[in-house]
Amino acid sequence: MTIFAGRHCVFARVSAIMLAAALGSTVSTAVAQVAAPPAAPAPAARPLVTGLPDFTDLIDKVGPAVVNIRTTEKIRQGAGPGGGPDEEMQELLRRFFGGQIPRSAPRPRRGGPDQIQRGVGSGFIISGDGYVLTNAHVVEGADDVIVTLTDRREFKAKVLGADKRSDVALLKLDTTGLPHLTIGDPNRIRVGEWVIAIGSPFNLDNTVTAGIISAKSRDTGEFLPLIQSDVAVNPGNSGGPLINMRGEVIGINSQIATLSGAYNGISFAVPIDEVMRVSDQLKKSGKVTRGRIGVEIGEVSKEVAESLGLGRARGVEVARVEAGGPAEKGGIKVGDIILQFNGVSVERASDLPRLVAAAPVGSRAQVTVWRKGSEQQIPLTIVALEEDTGKRAVVPKKPKPEQAPNAMGLVVSDMSAAQKAETRGQGGVVVDSSEGAAARAGLRAGDMILQLNNVEVKDARQFNAMVARLDPKRSAALLVRRGETTQFVVIRPRQ
Repeated sequence: MTIFAGRHCVFARVSAIMLAAALGSTVSTAVAQVAAPPAAPAPAARPLVTGLPDFTDLIDKVGPAVVNIRTTEKIRQGAGPGGGPDEEMQELLRRFFGGQIPRSAPRPRRGGPDQIQRGVGSGFIISGDGYVLTNAHVVEGADDVIVTLTDRREFKAKVLGADKRSDVALLKLDTTGLPHLTIGDPNRIRVGEWVIAIGSPFNLDNTVTAGIISAKSRDTGEFLPLIQSDVAVNPGNSGGPLINMRGEVIGINSQIATLSGAYNGISFAVPIDEVMRVSDQLKKSGKVTRGRIGVEIGEVSKEVAESLGLGRARGVEVARVEAGGPAEKGGIKVGDIILQFNGVSVERASDLPRLVAAAPVGSRAQVTVWRKGSEQQIPLTIVALEEDTGKRAVVPKKPKPEQAPNAMGLVVSDMSAAQKAETRGQGGVVVDSSEGAAARAGLRAGDMILQLNNVEVKDARQFNAMVARLDPKRSAALLVRRGETTQFVVIRPRQ
């Protein structure tokens, strides 16, 4: 019993010690927790966007400079009355679907016996002495253009000039002291910033819509990098301003992307710097003169760039050189890759026409080209842009000869004297048949091969020998002429 009791006492004592230790640890932890200051919470991230903009003061400032434009057209022999919003809707559809939408049946409009109302658009005043900008398609074909201000005054406007390529027209009102907009810098705009449009959609004048810049430099125009926004633009908004939050006009609303004829979430504006360049010429001479150098160009693919040693896809490929044009006189050849124009880098095919068009006619320009693995500087003189009326040559096909194709799948022959004359003595070979890799790349009988990996092709024997020495694991770049167009084609020989 004593032993048991002793053992029991010892067990009880040990248990008490362990309990006390545990309690002491708990108390110490609690005291420490009470004594220690609470940890500071992590600072919350500052929101990048707070609140929504209030446009009221902005509209009070810029609204009076936006005008309503209506046009009238005299009835001519054989012409029926028409116009109004329905016809404007049809005209809008025709503009975006290549003229495939037929005209709707015309409806009579109110007016005198010798006139009909033709359309309604928008515009904005750019100077106090009465200069107004709008779209060229708003005033196209009009006999009379009536401009209505927000204070209800009306003026018969004189059309100083209209440019279809940029869709810009300049009007003049015979008055002074008018409110006008401040010209902004579209190069400073950022995707996501707020903008507003003011115009006369469906003849509802002084309508304000708001949105954001969706994208910059959209390549939807031949010479214009358009501003894309989600500002609601409908028929009648054409010619109105796109305005930033500083109250500056940064573009002129010109186009929409739609399948219904009405707003579909995407609208386009011509950047105001391009508009002002056009309007300056219209003000001086009533027309716009653009420069040209006489080349047809194409994009440079990644494969072509790697094959020619460019490193990355950049510049534009010269596909055709106009006979007797500035480029030919300066020494530019088909197959050249134009990298710069007057020191400005050319990254895409849309860049070069804009740079050349903006160059003064008669001025000297410096063109940097990539030719046979190195850069060359070529000076040339800018001439006035004209419509291309050249005819494309037709190369007759030859019957497929009894000859084995080379590693590319090509059977070629030497050029005839007439074909050499067509290439101005440049030389090359003619494709007689194409199969395998060459056929998959798009080569066909009648094509002329001028270069292989930056080496000029002289005859069929030399070409086949070069093909036989190619590394089958690497792509090869052929400079191919078809009709009057020349471009690089990338082919990988069979293994």
